[in-house]
Amino acid sequence: MKKIVFSLTLSTLILLLFSGCAQRELILDASKVENNRENTWAEETNEEENVDISDLDSEISEVNETESIDEESREKIPRIAFPVSEYNQLPRKGKATVKGSIFVTNSDEERIVGKNTRLYLNPVTSYSTQWYNVSYLDGHKMEKADSRLFNYLRFTASDENGKFAFYGVPSGSYFLIGTVKCGLECGYETPKNIRIATRVSVEGNQIVEKNLNRQVD
Repeated sequence: MKKIVFSLTLSTLILLLFSGCAQRELILDASKVENNRENTWAEETNEEENVDISDLDSEISEVNETESIDEESREKIPRIAFPVSEYNQLPRKGKATVKGSIFVTNSDEERIVGKNTRLYLNPVTSYSTQWYNVSYLDGHKMEKADSRLFNYLRFTASDENGKFAFYGVPSGSYFLIGTVKCGLECGYETPKNIRIATRVSVEGNQIVEKNLNRQVD
């Protein structure tokens, strides 16, 4: 009887031992798969692979109606080479939240919100910093962005009140970008898309409230 009990106990221990090993191997394999993924943290939200990001290339015009500019004659500023190593070092997952409202304020201090408009989180790198300085701040037309940039952008859309939120954002610094369409309220005869960009940083599971707003004359 003792031999039978000993045999059953030994068999049970061996079974548990092999089960534990198999489980550890399964976890290890899953970890390897995760570490070898080529896509970036944005892949879970960038479901539409054909999303148009041309508004990150184009200059949003706020030119007075009396001014005339020949867009074809304007020289486009070359972009620096896409820094693959910089983007490969970006974290892929996160728990932070960035939320706020997008709007412009006219000369009468009236707020015009960006309704149902797309917003971006663009990680701060040498590539995006060139865009911010040359295109957004200085207003120059730039060459088309490298298509690989799409893999590192995060998208969301505002609601009817101009409120927006990004969830699951990895720790780091980003350019928060969006546009507001404004016409007569902003003194324009025809509606114009007014681009707004600012910098925002998050850490861990932090919730950051950041309005995207701009004064128009």
